[in-house]
Amino acid sequence: MNRGLLPRRLVHATVKAMEKVAVFLPYIEITLSVLLIAGILLQQTGASVGGGFGSGDNFSSGFHTRRGFERTLFIGTIIVGILFALTAFTALII
Repeated sequence: MNRGLLPRRLVHATVKAMEKVAVFLPYIEITLSVLLIAGILLQQTGASVGGGFGSGDNFSSGFHTRRGFERTLFIGTIIVGILFALTAFTALII
């Protein structure tokens, strides 16, 4: 018997599926990178450069509750970033 080994048909099907993914993976990564850049650039901050280091007139400018579209954009950017990282890791494996 063939214990511990995958059947040849299953291995062949897996290799074919990975080849199909490898063809589309660069296009997926480019799309996700453009969406990630757009999501980051669309987010607005109220703090100036000095506010990032603790000096500034408005001490609570970095701590505010996101509502509406701002919250959706923030969560969407996180999701796109995670998807981009997963596709980059997949590209390393394949």
